[in-house]
Amino acid sequence: MNLELYNAAYSTCSQKVRLCLHEKGLSFTDRILDFRTQEHLSDIYLRINPNGVVPTLIADGRAVIDSSVIIEFLDEVFPETALTPKDPFARADMRAWLRYIEEVPTKAIRFPSFQKVFLRHFSDMDADQFDAAAQSRPLRTAFYRKMGRDGFDDAEMDASYAELRQTVMRMATRLRQGPWLCGAALTLADYCVTPTIDRMADLGMASLWDDLPEVADWYARIQARPAFVATFYAGSRVSDRYDDLQKEKP
Repeated sequence: MNLELYNAAYSTCSQKVRLCLHEKGLSFTDRILDFRTQEHLSDIYLRINPNGVVPTLIADGRAVIDSSVIIEFLDEVFPETALTPKDPFARADMRAWLRYIEEVPTKAIRFPSFQKVFLRHFSDMDADQFDAAAQSRPLRTAFYRKMGRDGFDDAEMDASYAELRQTVMRMATRLRQGPWLCGAALTLADYCVTPTIDRMADLGMASLWDDLPEVADWYARIQARPAFVATFYAGSRVSDRYDDLQKEKP
């Protein structure tokens, strides 16, 4: 099957899919979109993915959108390196993790990511320019308007940190039972949350699991995998692109 991945190097959702592609040893054409020139909002890309977000997988000419849908698709089509349990109860457990990760940490990490990194690209816009920028995001208009040109308020940031803390605490509880979130075997759930954990570390937020050695050990195991090394290449973290973020890293 011919695979093309429209993605961005430092997009956490793109990283999730790259992790699975590399874990399975799949060859794919890496089509990088430039957020700064808004390639993800171009008419050409919106015809492929009307949500205007990355990633999009093109498999034999057909588009598969949404990162979690993509990784489940890849595991169904290429089951040789299985990342989904065979047992139906274990599979349900993994999917419950996927839903939780999508609903809680995947959303929560956007707040510190934009507050610390991406807000700078909007702060000099006037009100009309900013409103147009927000309106151009099919799925993110409300998020951008909530952020505004001055960033999120303390309550919104505190809520996002609380959700990220809840995430690592739940991970720690589960990881006391085995090396991976769903037990003895690495699954899609582990790779679904990996980019969020890596982004937290990149933004200097690893202190959220200082008292949770289970999470630190899990992260070390993830980082040791060849798929992780291939996914997080030079330039794929926000601190690689913004010099002021280097001081945030431990």
